[in-house]
Amino acid sequence: MPLWIPITIAAAFLQNLRSTWQKQLSGQLSAAAATYVRFSFGLPIAVIYLLGLHMLGGYALPSPNAMFLVYCLIGGITQIIGTFLLVALFAYRNFAVGTTYSKTETVQAALFGIIVLGDHPSLGAVAAILVSFVGVVAISMAKSHLTLVNFARSLSEKPTLMGIGTGAGFGISAVCYRAASLSLDADGVFISAAYTLVTVLVIQTVLMGAWLAWREPDQIVKTAKAWKVSLLVGIAGALASVGWFTAMTIENAAYVRALGQIELVFTFASSHFLFKEKTEQLELTGIALVIGGLLLLLFLR
Repeated sequence: MPLWIPITIAAAFLQNLRSTWQKQLSGQLSAAAATYVRFSFGLPIAVIYLLGLHMLGGYALPSPNAMFLVYCLIGGITQIIGTFLLVALFAYRNFAVGTTYSKTETVQAALFGIIVLGDHPSLGAVAAILVSFVGVVAISMAKSHLTLVNFARSLSEKPTLMGIGTGAGFGISAVCYRAASLSLDADGVFISAAYTLVTVLVIQTVLMGAWLAWREPDQIVKTAKAWKVSLLVGIAGALASVGWFTAMTIENAAYVRALGQIELVFTFASSHFLFKEKTEQLELTGIALVIGGLLLLLFLR
């Protein structure tokens, strides 16, 4: 089994765990502060991991170049923008449409990968990505009780454009992180991915910290008071990012993000079997399509 597959699955599981803990902060912190927690509390964990690879693993630290820094800056900013747009969607009455369109992230990552890196996916991989994408949309529509008519009519609405912008932000950031890591003259994928992650987290922590100091200074104090849950979010988020960055250094970012949709399967399993929540037929169909798409990706990429 290619190494990027188990790494991606582990990253998706840890991201699901991080999201669960981050929801506990929703009543204590603003959306911007909750986003800041992911970066600031995750940075020390990422630094420890990088130093561990260097001091214990014997990996030499890479030397950054101009293109590396450009890719890290663009990736870090577009991820922040994508996160802000996603959070802003919830202020709209028909936010469900926008969040559904945000699921175009994987498709957009494939397009940006072709443009930026020349990562041309195979026909089998394209088919797999589209099948899993249809499954993700079906799950979103089931959860929000959308109809195909409402979904189609919303193409010109602001939440739709914000949703597509969210997917673009996440898609661009994924491709930029892969490009940044590949631009380093490093000993291997682990040290290049770790170095890229630390650089991106420094950029994001500084930018988000400056934003909070300017717009919501009281939230910085609140993040410190909520340090226990924030630390859990930071640990899970950093470990998930280690997985994402490493997997995207090894393999096409679109493939990694497509396989990462297995997170939806984890979420579905916990809600259905642990919390005994009711499951609609469309949701079951969506899960089947996601799993089918992931299997196609693994065998036909």
